[in-house]
Amino acid sequence: MTRERSIRTEGVILRHSNFGEADRLLTVFTRQLGKVRVIAKGVRKAKSRKAGHVQPFSRAQMQLARGRDLWILTQAEASEVYPALRGDLVLLGYASYVIELLDRFTYEEGEHRALFDLLTRTLTRLNRGDPPEFAVRYYEMRLLDQVGFRPRLFACAQCGAEIQPEDQYFSASQGGVLCPRCGIDESQSRPIHVDALKYLRHFQRSSYSEARRAQIPPAVAGEMEALMQYYLTYNLERGLNSAAFLRRMRAEGQ
Repeated sequence: MTRERSIRTEGVILRHSNFGEADRLLTVFTRQLGKVRVIAKGVRKAKSRKAGHVQPFSRAQMQLARGRDLWILTQAEASEVYPALRGDLVLLGYASYVIELLDRFTYEEGEHRALFDLLTRTLTRLNRGDPPEFAVRYYEMRLLDQVGFRPRLFACAQCGAEIQPEDQYFSASQGGVLCPRCGIDESQSRPIHVDALKYLRHFQRSSYSEARRAQIPPAVAGEMEALMQYYLTYNLERGLNSAAFLRRMRAEGQ
């Protein structure tokens, strides 16, 4: 952890809350420091010049000064505000999900440039109109790799046997796919059809451009999403608010 008194860094605003009479407490994922809490003094005042540069999801160049307990924002200039994400409720739901997932899996202060790059690339992909189900499934897989929860998809997570091209089981507690013999005895496992497993493997081992070439039937895409939510919820020990919001928006046809 750096002990510099002041640092210039690039960061994405994950969330904010009111602090005091005119300040805001920001949670920011930065390139150099990882996730940090930052006080933005006076940004709730009508004449604040920084307010428009530190909105949620914005990417900004920041000058931070170390305070007694928290970093203090002294300068900010937005470099990307991702306008498409703010004009569509479904896209907003996907972006909120991406942000919340990173927030839940990370702790404060600890440089992780690979996660910062993954976050900004995913927000860019959503903003430019890439199919969100592709961008988000790829993001989930890469995030799990980076935070140490990579699911085992090529060998049985219990007995180690090579997974054959047939329907299998998936166990969050075991950390991946179970062969039929092991899966039938695992009370918390879920069936996973061979096509859903095939595409999850494809996302895990492919570049983003390669993953995007896949033509995934809607039913298979739905199964993949449900399995990932099951696995993520187990590891986080709670559901994600943004996932429920996103399901509601899609159900309402927004």
